[in-house]
Amino acid sequence: MTAYLFRRLLLIIPTFIGITIMVFTITRFVPGGPIERMIAEARMQKTGLSSTRPSAGDQNQPLSEEQIQELKKYYGFDKPLLVSYFSWLGKVLTGDLGVSTRYYDPVWDMIRDRIPISLYFGSITLLLLYGVCIPLGITKAIRHKSQFDNISSIIVFIGYAIPGWVVGVLLLILFASHWEIFPLGGFVSDDFQDMTVLGKVWDLLLHTILPLIAYMVGSFTVMTFLMKNTLMDHLSSDYVRTAIAKGLSFEKAVFRHALRNSLIPMATHFGNNISLILTGSFLIEKVFNINGMGLLGYESVVERDYPVVMGILVISSLLFMVGNILSDICVAIVDPRVTFE
Repeated sequence: MTAYLFRRLLLIIPTFIGITIMVFTITRFVPGGPIERMIAEARMQKTGLSSTRPSAGDQNQPLSEEQIQELKKYYGFDKPLLVSYFSWLGKVLTGDLGVSTRYYDPVWDMIRDRIPISLYFGSITLLLLYGVCIPLGITKAIRHKSQFDNISSIIVFIGYAIPGWVVGVLLLILFASHWEIFPLGGFVSDDFQDMTVLGKVWDLLLHTILPLIAYMVGSFTVMTFLMKNTLMDHLSSDYVRTAIAKGLSFEKAVFRHALRNSLIPMATHFGNNISLILTGSFLIEKVFNINGMGLLGYESVVERDYPVVMGILVISSLLFMVGNILSDICVAIVDPRVTFE
């Protein structure tokens, strides 16, 4: 097992380099970078015209060629692609993710401020997904075609058909605007620091419920039916029927034999679900005005804030690859036939 984990950890290095160099190359050729933005802002200040994104070769640009070259040197655009990439990679290895070209703040500081929010929602979502979907899937498989199974399937499929951010908007309209049960958005209230301990807990809970429901809608359906369908396949297998025929009760046949094999697909999805802990959903965070990693990533892409884009890519890609290794370990724990050879 140690040798297997060592090989998988070594594979992270070329995979990480491949992912980052591909995205780094794309950021160099996508129009609308920091230099074009500064040219557009300078033009607006000078002429008062509408915002446009002229190229560096525009004859009517307000900046001189010397100023443009200084900007290219400042942002590192004057160097060849590979030289700039390995220069960026060397800084990353020392813990320096760069400085935002939009807000001029250290990228790590911007990400660090939003990690606790994403971890909070992501961890609770992950726990609820496995804590609710597995028992619900088991119950639906055992009581297949019952009234409970039919009604729960309708509810779950309706939730799957509606995007999470749409569910968030509906929840805000009904429970925050119309009935005023929950706050309209944000992670905490403006007077959060002045509250008592119980008041802070209650305020955080009120701000958590609606976004959490929106987060869980899509994944909840997939995990529930994955658990149900996998368990039903094993319940119809010969080894389960043989166990029942030999006198084992149906309940013991389910929980001693079929259930463990049915958890294998759930374990394979564990790594993917872990990667969602930090990435989140920018649409849901936008709807609820939550400054998490998802919203930061979305805004950095829209504003062509490439250092922030690359910083988030570093964290999310590493988390995804480590999650895949954890998935393999979970599968090996659930399925004794899997060995690390």
